[in-house]
Order: sequence, then structure tokens, then C-alpha cells
Amino acid sequence: MGKMLGAPRCIWRMRRRRYPATMAKPAALAQDVKKQTMRERVVSQRQPLVPGRRDALRAIGIGLAIGAAPRPAGAVSPPQAPPGPSLVPAEAHHLARLTATLAELPRRRDFTTVPMILNDRAQWDHAALEAVLTYAGGPKQSWDHTDIGGPWLNLMRNALNTQIWSFRHPDFLTVSCTHGSANLALYDQAAWDKYQLAKLTGDKFKSNTLIIETPAASADAANYEDPTGAFSSADSSIPALMRRGVVFMSCHNAIWEQADTLIKRDQNPDHVAVDVLAADLTNHLIPGVVLIPGAVGTLPELQQAGFHYAR
Repeated sequence: MGKMLGAPRCIWRMRRRRYPATMAKPAALAQDVKKQTMRERVVSQRQPLVPGRRDALRAIGIGLAIGAAPRPAGAVSPPQAPPGPSLVPAEAHHLARLTATLAELPRRRDFTTVPMILNDRAQWDHAALEAVLTYAGGPKQSWDHTDIGGPWLNLMRNALNTQIWSFRHPDFLTVSCTHGSANLALYDQAAWDKYQLAKLTGDKFKSNTLIIETPAASADAANYEDPTGAFSSADSSIPALMRRGVVFMSCHNAIWEQADTLIKRDQNPDHVAVDVLAADLTNHLIPGVVLIPGAVGTLPELQQAGFHYAR
């Protein structure tokens, strides 16, 4: 028994000599691997939040390098910042940097055709999504929005007001994962007119009034208690929320399904196939929107990045 117990120790001493001093032992390697979770490995591969204008410009180059498809000659990404002054709190340094970064990152809006299932980063706004996923501030909340006629915009406004002024979290980030009929609100009026999108709302909307700012937008932003001001229910428009740092994400799956519905309802004036019509709808997303492969599939990515789910 003594020889049998001694043999493994001899073998281990022989094996141990095969590993140079600069090389980790197997047990140490296994322990290190266990310490690093799958999420940590994924996050470690992402670009960190860019801290300033110079790094924001570098992020643009990253976005182009990771898969932005070539554009036709003369095609230009439209400005992504909503019109009007920023309503981000002065103390919200992280949120201000993210908002500036997202405004500078290009969005591809010159598609001629798109597949049903996106399988390439070039097919969605990957760089913008990564900037959101790696946001260094907080708290962070992701909303699951499906009903254009629901109180979704007002709920986000209330969440912002409570987090910023009640709990003193100026860097609070709100993201809307928009699909279902709510996704119709992210198309410009030109798309609404061309495809008669009001009919898809059950005639609850005659036009896309959610992308129009109200007179409350011009109120004194310093008076956040103004019951008719920029932070009141008098101005829960999409542009107003964007100026407060809210990120609106548009679901590709919803775009595809809406294109298919338009064809079935004979609201297809160009008589094109679903892949072409879906591409045209994508090209008519309002500035500032982040195109994602699918809302329901992106929500877990946001949750893994620390976003709290809300509906």
C-alpha cells in the first residue's frame, strides 16, 4: 500500500517539472476559468463606453469596421440627435457621453432588401447597441413596449422623473424595446402616408402625432415642477424623451411582420416583395432610433448587462 501511495507523488513530481516557472499549473488554470463566467467573457470582448468626443469619433470607426456595408455613392447617414436642446441633467455625465456617442454613430438606412432573420451585424445598428449594452452609468431600465395606444411614453416619463429627482439618480438610462403596434410610432410621417399606417392602428391615430413635440417643449427646463412644462404629461413625445436620453430600439421582426401585413392588406403601392418593403420601412425609421434584430431576443442581452425589465 505504501508503494501504491508513493507512486502518484513521484509521477506528479515528474509531471510538474514539465511546466516552466512562467507557465500556470493546470489546477490554477482550471480555477481561473471557473472564476470567469460566460457573461464576463462576452462583456470583456465589448468596447468600453467611450469617455469623450475623441473616443466617440474612434467608436465611429469601430462601427464601420465591424460590419457596416458599403453605401451607394452619395448616401449619408442622417443626423441622429433629436432637434432642440438637450434635457439631460447637468449632473448626468455618463448619460451625456452616451447620448453624444449615439448621436455620432451612423445608422445604415439605405437598404434595398433585408432577410427575415438578421444574421450579420451589418444588418442592424450593432455599434449603437453595443454602446448601450456597455453603458457605465445607472440605474438602467429596459421597457417591453407593444401597444402604440397605451401609456408607454408617459410611463417612461414618470420613471425618469422619479429616478432623477426623487432618488437622485441623474444617470438613469431608459431603453424602449419597441415592437408590435408601438413600433409604428418609430416610422416617419412619409412612411405613414405612403403605406397608410394609420389603418394598422385601428384608426386610433390619423398620423404619427407621437413624433411631434408639443408647446411644452419650449418651457423653462429649470422649472421641473411646472405642471405644463417639459417634464410634465404635456410633453411625453418621442423627441422630448430622446432629448432626455431615452433610447428607442426598433424591432426588425416587427418591421418584417408589418411589411407582410401591408402586402396582405394591399397597402403596397410599389407592389414589391416583403423583403423589399421591410427594407423601405427600415429606411424610414426616425433619426435616433437603434435598429435591433428583435425586441424579445434583445431584452435578455439588456438584462445580462444590468438593465431592469419593465412592461
